[in-house]
Amino acid sequence: MPKFSFEKFVNSQKQKIFDIVKNYENYQKLLPRYFPSVRILSTRNDVSIVEEHMMLGDKELVMMVKHVIQEPNLHEIFVIGGDAKGTHIVEKFEEISNGTKLLVEANFKLKPNLHFTNLLGKNKIEQNYSNIIDEFVKIAEI
Repeated sequence: MPKFSFEKFVNSQKQKIFDIVKNYENYQKLLPRYFPSVRILSTRNDVSIVEEHMMLGDKELVMMVKHVIQEPNLHEIFVIGGDAKGTHIVEKFEEISNGTKLLVEANFKLKPNLHFTNLLGKNKIEQNYSNIIDEFVKIAEI
């Protein structure tokens, strides 16, 4: 399945963008177009288990996700169940002179029996995930 990476530059302090990204309970409120349902099941220290419905293009993925943070530099996402089980996403936050550089490395895995797997090629998955990150960036730059 698709592996990709990209960078985003945020005109905001690293801590501000990191605080938005790690606030899973607000994903549904901040980005309802992309996260129609989010439910935190457990949080212990820097690890949270979250039930998420995420829109990737016009397809809804239902997933059980483990979020691991190392504040304020790293956010790792492990999909441990559901439509994208085995997906791993790493988001690294680096302070730069005029804001923050966000590096995203993703290895998406979709169940082969899903009817939309073939419709979401590597480029579409990358573009759609990049669009979600763009929305987080817009919120941080307000």
